[in-house]
Amino acid sequence: MNYIFYFLIVISIIAGAINGKLADVVNAILSGAELSVKVAFSLIGIMAFWLGMMKIAKECGLIEIISKLIKPITKRIFNEIPEDSPAIGDIAMSFTANAFGLANAATPIGIKAMEELQHHNKDKSSASNSMCIFLAMSTAGFQLVPATVIAVLIGIGYKNPTSIIAPTLLVTTIAFTCAIIMAKIFQKFWKPQDNNGGDS
Repeated sequence: MNYIFYFLIVISIIAGAINGKLADVVNAILSGAELSVKVAFSLIGIMAFWLGMMKIAKECGLIEIISKLIKPITKRIFNEIPEDSPAIGDIAMSFTANAFGLANAATPIGIKAMEELQHHNKDKSSASNSMCIFLAMSTAGFQLVPATVIAVLIGIGYKNPTSIIAPTLLVTTIAFTCAIIMAKIFQKFWKPQDNNGGDS
């Protein structure tokens, strides 16, 4: 990725020099750098707020309540793991973080959930069905409130940043549903194997 950005910058400078607009290229680079700092600071504020909210939700037991509410659903989706597994709570936390657009906060929670799912994995050398489904769900990124994107739009001075909530909800709901369906379908074609290499 670094090479790609370096290539784009060099090409931009060369193209600007050839067309006699090198000053415009330099100004664009400087203004872009200034804007990136503003966006970063706006992200710090909203990320700190939502991470604090997540911490409060965890401490007051709200995450456990959410876990219990979605338990009937998770039992059907993650039918390979026990109902009392800590992975259910971690999945609920990851789902909640993604729902509020906190992909950065959801990442460490998702890693912890994967570690718990690995404990129930029969073949330690490959991902289980539950792990694949959880990965598909996390990648689809269902979002009720795209907080991070809203913060970026605020940082760049967009007048109506909340206008993306409805389309984001629609798109991520479709992607989330399709991810689960496709993962369930592919389960029938690729069976998990035990440690001896045979079908389980």
